[in-house]
Amino acid sequence: MKKIVLMVAAISTLFAITSCSKKTGEKQVIIYSNADDEAAISAKKALDENGFEGKYIFQSFGTSELGGKLFAEGSAIEADLITMSSFFIESAQNANKMFKDLEFETKQVIKTPAFYTPMLALQGAVIYNTKVFAEKNFPLPKSIKDIGNPVYKDWVSVVDPMGSTTAWLMVQALIDSYGEDGAKEALAAIYKNAGPHLELSGSGPIKKIRAGEVALGFGLRHQAVRDKNNGLPIDFIDPTEGNFTLTESVAVIEKGKKTNPLAMQMAQCIIEKGRADIIKDYPVVLYEGESVDEDNRATNAKVFAEALTTELLKKHQALSESAK
Repeated sequence: MKKIVLMVAAISTLFAITSCSKKTGEKQVIIYSNADDEAAISAKKALDENGFEGKYIFQSFGTSELGGKLFAEGSAIEADLITMSSFFIESAQNANKMFKDLEFETKQVIKTPAFYTPMLALQGAVIYNTKVFAEKNFPLPKSIKDIGNPVYKDWVSVVDPMGSTTAWLMVQALIDSYGEDGAKEALAAIYKNAGPHLELSGSGPIKKIRAGEVALGFGLRHQAVRDKNNGLPIDFIDPTEGNFTLTESVAVIEKGKKTNPLAMQMAQCIIEKGRADIIKDYPVVLYEGESVDEDNRATNAKVFAEALTTELLKKHQALSESAK
């Protein structure tokens, strides 16, 4: 008898939950994201603390994997909301017209189309291990090009542009300063110095620099800032070529009548409530009223003169391949 009562109670509870779901019409928002752990944690914290806990499913993807889904599936993609590299969002919109114009205002310091707004910005820098430099009596580099100095042979780690867009920040800086031919020459020297330490992961170089396996390389500036502040033997140099920038943004999938209205609210929440935490890990000002400590601010921030697209990325990847 007790078992029967428990079964009836369970069925009643399930019916109540189902009925409630049907009455409210709320469906969980599916979020696809290429964000690193720090940004994903901040985004989810903002959602959970502002009434959206349990109302979304957050799925992480690599940049190339998620980019492939955007191009192949268009607005038929399962996601309702994405956070993704801005250049991929723009290229996917050009191909598929798949994003809805945002319905909230943002006071950005950089101009973007109406269908996305930046969540964070990534900048590159030359990163080095202070202990190894002292032990080897290496000269401090001033530029990205200096990483190709033969004195650093076998003590360099950088990212392969075929593996991660972190390397694109390096390639953009070299092309901007030296032109394509000069960039190819500089890359050839850098790759020769790197040898087996040419990484496919964006965080690969800094991991080897931390461990002292190599002395220096190119990577994400905010990671070096964090390591230095945490007392690790890591320091960084803002290169003479500039700290080039890639943004990652939020965008809502346009699905007509099937568009989940909560997706737009969550996009707004991530920007308005999540940026306070996100900017601590990615110290780049993107909106009016924001600020970062002077020590954390890049001294030579730049953006590439040409619009960033997947087509331009492929062109620069080909240039990089020709330098190997």
